[in-house]
Amino acid sequence: MSNDEQRMRVEDSKNAGVPGPSPVAMPQPGETRSLIFYLCVAGLIAIAVRIFIAAPYLVSGPSMDETFHNHDYLIVDRFSYGICAPHIPLLETGSACIPVGKPQRGDVIVFKLPLNGETLIKRIIGLPGDTVTVEGNSVTIKNNEHPEGFTLEENYIAPQDRGGPTGVSVTLPPDRYFVMGDNRRVSYDSRSWGTLPREMIVGRVLLRLYPFVQIGFLPGEARYE
Repeated sequence: MSNDEQRMRVEDSKNAGVPGPSPVAMPQPGETRSLIFYLCVAGLIAIAVRIFIAAPYLVSGPSMDETFHNHDYLIVDRFSYGICAPHIPLLETGSACIPVGKPQRGDVIVFKLPLNGETLIKRIIGLPGDTVTVEGNSVTIKNNEHPEGFTLEENYIAPQDRGGPTGVSVTLPPDRYFVMGDNRRVSYDSRSWGTLPREMIVGRVLLRLYPFVQIGFLPGEARYE
């Protein structure tokens, strides 16, 4: 027997009884289609939640100090006020909002600036039908319920953050809101650019997730009456 035949027989004896690699189960065409379908459904659900229900936002700038600061991570509720699409007018109505609830005085909201579409965060001060007067550091509201007017108690404003534009008085038409930043000294708000149309409101600040020590539900919300 040659040396080559001996080596072949030795290798055969070593490999005898040793299982080979397990075959890999390949997905069937039907399983692949199902996987793609479920992935697409999950993606559509995620997109729908992002557009219509809730969305994350990161605070940038000092206009809401001391309530919110740079890099605060917020979740904005896009559904409670209704679903709005400001760039898609609905036939003859001139409005692209499906109402659910109404914004309230003291709510902190995220919205699109009517002038250029920039995203801002402010507090609702005046509601439709109100006459809002800003004089010095005081904000006075007159409406049907309070014809004599009342002055807002704004304990969330730090003393060093008072100031800014003053001598403003405006009566709000239907579906218009008056918004202001909590840092009145630097905030660019309705005192400067006017009233906010309802359809420009993205939603109400629902959660603060960062900083972790300030995690909370409806952070910054205020009620006056």
